Amino acid sequence: MTNTITARLKELGITLPRLSAPLANYLPTLISGGHLYVSGQLPMADGAVTYTGRLGAELDIEAGQAAARLCAVNLLAQASAALESDLSRVQRVVKLGGFVAATAEFSDHPKVMNGASDLMVKVFGEAGCHTRFAVGCASLPLGAAVEIDALFEVE
Repeated sequence: MTNTITARLKELGITLPRLSAPLANYLPTLISGGHLYVSGQLPMADGAVTYTGRLGAELDIEAGQAAARLCAVNLLAQASAALESDLSRVQRVVKLGGFVAATAEFSDHPKVMNGASDLMVKVFGEAGCHTRFAVGCASLPLGAAVEIDALFEVE
């Protein structure tokens, strides 16, 4: 299955990025009781946040979805590192939690989160279907538009 996940990532044009160090005093990942917890990931590429601002003001839904997709790529990179580069150990994507920096009037948070959810299903197939939440907030670290954490079931 490792080759299947690797092939899917390649088909999607995804190269997992090098990991950034945590921004504060926390673990980026933790395996406990058959689950892999991945701390919130920002839409970072090459060491910088690439999508800043708020949905409904500076950013539209398409930009928000791209930001969420990039967060998901970073979640996969963290998971890969925690699982010694073997994403085939992921049995299921259990849950994604999404925070969307948005104006008070913006209400399409679920549409933004589809950027991450859709990618998980493309990468893991049926095992990528998951529970989730999507909420709006006034701001996120480093001015990021989206932050997403994940819970994976692993072997």
